[in-house]
Amino acid sequence: MAVAVDRVLTQPGRRPRIVRAQRRAAGFLFVLPAAAFIGVFFLVPLGLAAWVSLHDWPLFGATSFTGFDNFMALVRDGAFWRSLWFTTRYALLVTPPIFLLGFALAMLANARAPGVGLFRTLFFLPNVVGFGAACLLWYFMLNDQYGVINAALRRVGVLEGSLLWLAKADTALAIIIAMVVWKTAGGTMLLLLIGMQAIPEDLYQAAAVDGAGPWERLRSITLPLLKRTFALALVLSITGSYLAFDQFFILTQGGPRNATTSIVQLITNTAFSSFEVGYATTMAFALLGVLIVLSSMQLFLLRDSTQY
Repeated sequence: MAVAVDRVLTQPGRRPRIVRAQRRAAGFLFVLPAAAFIGVFFLVPLGLAAWVSLHDWPLFGATSFTGFDNFMALVRDGAFWRSLWFTTRYALLVTPPIFLLGFALAMLANARAPGVGLFRTLFFLPNVVGFGAACLLWYFMLNDQYGVINAALRRVGVLEGSLLWLAKADTALAIIIAMVVWKTAGGTMLLLLIGMQAIPEDLYQAAAVDGAGPWERLRSITLPLLKRTFALALVLSITGSYLAFDQFFILTQGGPRNATTSIVQLITNTAFSSFEVGYATTMAFALLGVLIVLSSMQLFLLRDSTQY
């Protein structure tokens, strides 16, 4: 029997096939924990959410199957489209300053100068603070009675009384954008800095030998080779902007007159204030579709196959 097995294993081409099968099995076992995690904590909840969206599903009480009625109602829901447009406008306004400031900070942090390590730490520190804590910090700073911003402006003679910074929609949106840029620019700086430091120094040295100045090196080397990093940072920034909740909930509560209600805040209010869990899940699926389309477009436009 052992002789027969040895003959089979020593047949031409038999052993490579066994080795390939063993490698495939090993690869499957290595992937299995991650696949199980994704299946249990993403695919199964996604399937359950899809089932809930097809029902009139109150937070308390009996449920009833309604098919696609929630989706049809969503198309006619003015509050949903107003919140989605406001969130889109917020994403378009907040993303450019985050990128411009993050890129400028990354360029400074990438320079070889004394104190660069301290500089990186100082500009990254706000990113470590939780969004809820940062929003509360700015909320108290902007308070019209004891906020330090109004007090400082009164001291220098800019204000005589106190300014209600969050009372108007445009002012509130500008304050929220400033807070988010302060909070997240350090994270974008770190991502871009990692991308910059991954670019081989030989390319810059060769360009300098050929007579390329700093602007030519930036335009011809740094920006093209940062395409993948730009794509990652852009997807994270846009996705985070569409999923914004803490800053609007803490600073404005969606006001004044629901003018600063983000789409995630509307979904939360629909589920836990109006108790319409099925309809809120339908909104969440619509938001998921928007994010998939936007992320796919960004990755397609910023695709890069450059090897270095």
